[in-house]
Amino acid sequence: MKNNIILVSIILSILSLPAFSQKGKSIIAPNTEVEKLADKFSFTEGPAVDKKGNIYFTDQPNDKIYKWSTKGELSVFNDNTGRANGLYFDRKGNLLACSDMDNEIWSFSKDGSHSTLITDFEGKKLNGPNDLWIHPNGNIYFTDPLYKRDYWTRNPEIQQDGEYVYLLSADYKSLIKVTDDLVKPNGIIGSPDGKLLYVADIGANKTYVYDIKTDGSLTNKRLFTSLGSDGMTIDQQGNIYLTGRGVTVFNPLGEQIEHIAVDAGWTANVCFGGKDMKTLFITASQYLYALRMNVKGVK
Repeated sequence: MKNNIILVSIILSILSLPAFSQKGKSIIAPNTEVEKLADKFSFTEGPAVDKKGNIYFTDQPNDKIYKWSTKGELSVFNDNTGRANGLYFDRKGNLLACSDMDNEIWSFSKDGSHSTLITDFEGKKLNGPNDLWIHPNGNIYFTDPLYKRDYWTRNPEIQQDGEYVYLLSADYKSLIKVTDDLVKPNGIIGSPDGKLLYVADIGANKTYVYDIKTDGSLTNKRLFTSLGSDGMTIDQQGNIYLTGRGVTVFNPLGEQIEHIAVDAGWTANVCFGGKDMKTLFITASQYLYALRMNVKGVK
């Protein structure tokens, strides 16, 4: 009986330990905190990492793309971006941008010159490409919510009949709709193996996950978590990082494992970068922030 009492006591002690001790090692590096790297922007968005770990991000109201180098140096990459929002590097090192001045997808070469990949869908302008992710096979998935911009000179009400996720084939020849039941798709990210696609429906305040079929279409939609997001990213462990009020992190099962407070009115997007891919870069309102992590991101 005494042994049983001792065993029960041990079990109760274990259960009463803080939650983080049961979850194992923290994803955040020890003795670190969110650091402000740069400010005086209007609204930062769309961070993307190149092969070397440099981070590119947008200041959409000022029509600029900036580069934060692995040496900690800030420079202007381009100041004629088509009002770029979400960014992502393709396999060739081109920087793809959701440029919603004219609701297009642009591709920037390393010298800053650009070409236009998409101008319309079935003869009508898109709502406003917002964020994108490139599959390992080169296919491009992007969200197209409608946020009316004060710099538009056209009537957005006569564009698309809804807000969808699209798939642009790797050869840029085929553009198809792959969702038709979301309120306002915004953030998007896929798993490194190309099997899963996560889409944040900010209009419904939910994030869903889909299986990606071999033909690129989506199937088996299911709720990942009852929280929407602006931009989002993933780490090598499969944890998903959602934005809005700070950064909220969920494990692959959809369980919240961390919340990162950010001193800004709105956290728009996140991306891993740096030489070792263990720095989380955060674009939030007028600022660029960074936080050292115990986990790596995915290039």
